[in-house]
Amino acid sequence: MTEKLTHRHLTRRQILGMAALQTAAALGFTRIGLQSAQAAEPDAVETAPAIVVGSGYGAAVAALRLGQAGLRTLVIEMGGLWNTPDSDGKVFCSTSAPDRRSMWFRTRTEAPLAEFLWLDVVNKDISPYPGVLDRVHFADMSVYVGRGVGGGSLVNGGMAVTPLQSYFAEQFPTVDAAEMYSTYFPRARTMLGVNTVDPAWFESTEWYRFTRTSRKAATNTGLKTTFVPNVYDFGYMQREAAGTATKSALAGEVIYGNNYGKRSLDKTYLASALGTGNVTIHTLERVREIRRASDGTYLLTADRIDTTGTVVETKQYSCTYLFLGGGSLGTSELLVRARETGALPALDASVGTGWGTNGNVMTGRANHIWDTVGASQSTMPVMGIDDWANTSNPVFAEIAPLPMGLEHWISLYLAITKNPERASFTYDAASDSAKLGWSAAQSAVSVSMAKKLFDRINSANATIYRYDLFGNNKTFADDFTYHPLGGCVLGKSTDNYGRVKGYSKLYVTDGSLVPGSIGVNPFVTITALAERTMARVLAEDTAP
Repeated sequence: MTEKLTHRHLTRRQILGMAALQTAAALGFTRIGLQSAQAAEPDAVETAPAIVVGSGYGAAVAALRLGQAGLRTLVIEMGGLWNTPDSDGKVFCSTSAPDRRSMWFRTRTEAPLAEFLWLDVVNKDISPYPGVLDRVHFADMSVYVGRGVGGGSLVNGGMAVTPLQSYFAEQFPTVDAAEMYSTYFPRARTMLGVNTVDPAWFESTEWYRFTRTSRKAATNTGLKTTFVPNVYDFGYMQREAAGTATKSALAGEVIYGNNYGKRSLDKTYLASALGTGNVTIHTLERVREIRRASDGTYLLTADRIDTTGTVVETKQYSCTYLFLGGGSLGTSELLVRARETGALPALDASVGTGWGTNGNVMTGRANHIWDTVGASQSTMPVMGIDDWANTSNPVFAEIAPLPMGLEHWISLYLAITKNPERASFTYDAASDSAKLGWSAAQSAVSVSMAKKLFDRINSANATIYRYDLFGNNKTFADDFTYHPLGGCVLGKSTDNYGRVKGYSKLYVTDGSLVPGSIGVNPFVTITALAERTMARVLAEDTAP
């Protein structure tokens, strides 16, 4: 592969879809499709057989499978299309030098690390713009989400982890786990382009010294570490390291997007979906209302914004089949609002419940001066500390990078704990928004579990926590999550295949189906569940 995916690695549909994306980006269109990137004068109500809200993992699966089935499908995405280089020649900015592209209408970045050496040097002032990363704030919890065509796939660390089958079965007791692991997980991994780092290269490269140092500390503690797959092309990364390809993961790019090497959804599922010729993507449009007409079709109201955030048009859509893939926050808010305002009054009482953080908590340790982590660090994690089998305190801890261009002796981790706490969304009429009932006490449960693990590591290695990273001398960051899950839980708010209870031809395909915890990075699970849903829906609900 070269810096951009080469044709020999792509299907014909992906080539056609990526061409449509590039044409739309070059001409500044907000309507993307094979027929014409530039839309004709729209009708008062634009109608399509199927509409997909969002373009993240579950939404992208729905769009592709609907397009392959021959159903004309509209995808409505709140963010923009990230495919146009800025003045620096890059689509995305780096983590260390953020600009307006970094965050969704902010005047300052909001990275997970607040400080370094107690200095406010991590976050930067920026100009408001529809940037690629958003941090949605609630009373005691904030949630990172991607904004753009491809959703969270644009801004995550790419860790493509399949959960332990026994834990998947525990979380989804009504789902055939054997079928998931024999059919839908493999299908998802293939489509996502999952691959693994070359172990020999990993052991020798300077770019993963930070991981090897954390592995040593875990081994000294008697803990198991495991390699984890990724959707970043490790062949490309090795060429970055060799100096034969433009650096991306090796240039500090991750939370504000990767310019090269990463197989985000716009290069996989969505490109293939556009390549069917049956799928069109609308960008910078936020669906804010869903209701049902007397003939059973769904009516949607969406606001289109410009790059200042100003609403420039309010649009109306209608469809027969409606697929919600706006993520745990987006889908939950749409449905809670619809139920409480009477737009969809038959929605189940469980809608809005079962939400969790996947037990996320971040921490940092100070290594001994001889245990260096390296000034050069890849931004793509490839290993985790796996103590999930510890029944008294199950934790999976991603060994996270902290690329600062200098030796800082910090080992950083994103821990996933088996936190049983759950919260609910409620509708606030005054602000016309959903509020999350998560509390600081519920976060403290994750901290307690993570602390038990890292106390063991510190004790075995005679090391200490870092107090200078998260503000207020905190050693654990427990006020944000990368993995929002739940709100429309499979088998409770929906049937066993994501069909929303109370309404026909209304489906959920995203992380809101997952009951608050899956034990690992969740996007492969979300993708596989969506594949399962689409196989059943297309076989049973759309057949002539």
